[in-house]
Amino acid sequence: MRLVTFSPQAGGAPRVGMLRDGDEVIDLTHVGGNPPFDPADMVSLIAAGGKALSWLRDIASKGKDLVALDQVRLHAPIPRPSKNVYCVGWNYLDHFQEGAKARPQKVDLPEHPAFFSKAATSVTGPRDAIPFDAGVSRQIDWEVELGLIIGPGGKNIPEAEAMEHVFGYTVINDVSARDIQRRHNQWFKGKSLDGSCPMGPWIVTADAVKDPDNLRLRTRVNGAVKQDSSTSYLYFKLPRIIAELSLGLTLEPGDIIATGTPSGVGYARTPPEFLKPGDVLETEVEGIGLLRNRIGA
Repeated sequence: MRLVTFSPQAGGAPRVGMLRDGDEVIDLTHVGGNPPFDPADMVSLIAAGGKALSWLRDIASKGKDLVALDQVRLHAPIPRPSKNVYCVGWNYLDHFQEGAKARPQKVDLPEHPAFFSKAATSVTGPRDAIPFDAGVSRQIDWEVELGLIIGPGGKNIPEAEAMEHVFGYTVINDVSARDIQRRHNQWFKGKSLDGSCPMGPWIVTADAVKDPDNLRLRTRVNGAVKQDSSTSYLYFKLPRIIAELSLGLTLEPGDIIATGTPSGVGYARTPPEFLKPGDVLETEVEGIGLLRNRIGA
């Protein structure tokens, strides 16, 4: 099942839809039937859990209130998260190693996931322009990531039960301002510029992703492949990430986790490469979807 947040191209408030046959959207605000969630709010659907999914399966079989996918504007599936997006750093060994040359001192491989976050205001849609302001940053970089959406919340979640707390998956690019990142000597500020977290194009429910530990990830800039890897190379696997993040910290329905990026980022290239106005950034995770964002002026 693929779930979107969209609005009609002619205008109107964002609402939740369900993709059918790959090119049509069922507008859940118009189907009636007393849904067990607010059809204008993706987090409400996620929080409703199994009741919502059962209701959606019934609606899908009826196929009412369809609109062509190319006739809507897609937003990030959760356009304004209630919390920052949780992120995991250094979670592919090849990315850890390619970044070693840029670090002033040797850093050992982590024994635990390195967590940080991106501001909720950084989230933007799968087709939206990514802002570029040379007065803010001239070193805008790319990072393809598998995004994980929490369903049932919890605290101190055992690793063996962690995947029961996954509602679904999405595509994220952890767009990063490297000059700001270096200037502040930490990750949060340089990764939280407005519009620096393209996400989507939808949420694929967990039951539709048979092997999240073996998904191909790719980044292209103007058609040229920059990153090409697989989630099979994750250093800390998804259950470990959820278990460690939830230790003493309550995860809630709709929380978003960006699980890390592989090698091929711009700053580690020789010479370094960064995005510039007019570039087209494509971010793809196999079986999940594709983002296509132009770098704005």
